[in-house]
Amino acid sequence: MPNATSYQLFINGRWRAGGDGIILPVINPATEKVCGSVAAAMVSDLDEALASAERSRRAWSSRPAKERGEFLVAAGRILATKVGDAAKDLSREQGKTIAEATGEYARAVETLEWNGTHAEELSASIPMGPNRMIVPEPLGVVAAFTPWNYPAVLIARKLAPALAAGCPVILKGAEETPSAAVHCVEALRQAGIPDGVINLVFGVPVQISRHLLSSPIVKVVTFTGSTEVGKQLAKLAANNLQRCILELGGHSPVVVCEDADLAKAIPAISEYKFECAGQSCNAPSRILVARPIYEEFLSRMTEVARKIKIGPPNDPATEMGPMANERRIEAIQRLVNDAVDRGATIETGGTRLNQPGFYWPPTVLTGVPKDAKVLHDEPFGPILTVAPFDTIEEAIEEANATDYGLAAYLFTGTDDTKRALIGGLSAGALSVNYLKGVSADAPYGGVKQSGYGYEGGEQGVRSFQSLKLVNGLGSFG
Repeated sequence: MPNATSYQLFINGRWRAGGDGIILPVINPATEKVCGSVAAAMVSDLDEALASAERSRRAWSSRPAKERGEFLVAAGRILATKVGDAAKDLSREQGKTIAEATGEYARAVETLEWNGTHAEELSASIPMGPNRMIVPEPLGVVAAFTPWNYPAVLIARKLAPALAAGCPVILKGAEETPSAAVHCVEALRQAGIPDGVINLVFGVPVQISRHLLSSPIVKVVTFTGSTEVGKQLAKLAANNLQRCILELGGHSPVVVCEDADLAKAIPAISEYKFECAGQSCNAPSRILVARPIYEEFLSRMTEVARKIKIGPPNDPATEMGPMANERRIEAIQRLVNDAVDRGATIETGGTRLNQPGFYWPPTVLTGVPKDAKVLHDEPFGPILTVAPFDTIEEAIEEANATDYGLAAYLFTGTDDTKRALIGGLSAGALSVNYLKGVSADAPYGGVKQSGYGYEGGEQGVRSFQSLKLVNGLGSFG
């Protein structure tokens, strides 16, 4: 494995620098200082990765699925022994607290192990009566693109099902948080995965995506990131009819009904919202509260947000670290300024902290007019808008009033209200009376402009398979 702060490419089973020696800086968001470097791939490196993946394809796909799964389980166990150091690296590069980074790696380990454990059964033929069956087959080489906000778990959610299905992967890791990709790939290498089955590249994202997707070697594209970039990748993939799995932006509503238990709802919303400084596509961003409890909810929510301890991510007392980069600070500032210019009120926060690092405090906005950008553009930061509603029908209409449909949340103790909201809210995943991340065994995908395809569970593995229908078997087998 390369030096802990000087990260390299992994191609055809070995760690190496990029062909032209170019390296990119890695910035610590808590200090705004360089904390490492990462190699940048050039075209010849990408061609080598493509050739390496293609050479490994037939042998990997024909290897018994149980054996493929054993590599993943072994890699998960190896990664579990490295979590302490890996979490520190992730915290330093991304800004999330050590506790958050540790929890993320626990989910990555769970994902590797779940897919490894179930690889055999999800590659087995599926009977369709006495004369038919479905034969799952790996689609081929996968190009996987992962973001910087939850790099460890999202890398695992792409690598594990693809490898379990029998597909080699070229992973484009996030240049701002390279350590997560390196730790995950190194765990697979130590587990003994054959050369070429997993390749890791970094570099200029648009150049890498264009080159990889222009190759007919790539059969599947899996991406987590913004809707804008996802659409660009889908256009590139159309030229070779590459299958796309796209988890894109979100703007998640929370509907808090009059009978909600605020003692549970408020901390649940706060903890999930301000984890990772709000930089999550499924974090709650628009809170809709029944008017009879609106003032109480707003007062208590604002007080909780105001008391969150912001500080260095390696300080055990810190509850929220910095945002990941200057771009996010600038984007949040634009959204707040626009909302205030249109008449919104800042209940707490609203201004970058005057200290080194990309620190922005939890921000609560009220009186936000419907044309404000913060209600339509994905905030991807520690901003909450809070507004009252009078009827469930109004809450559903407001909750669905964006182009996104990734996640939604609701708090109520009434079964009829639950049914109405579950049926009415447009989202790929709904959570009732709690908020938390998606487990490895569950499918997850967006609707509307939040993408298509599924990650996680059986459906996540099926995303990398073709389902061959075999008819007329008679007494075969």
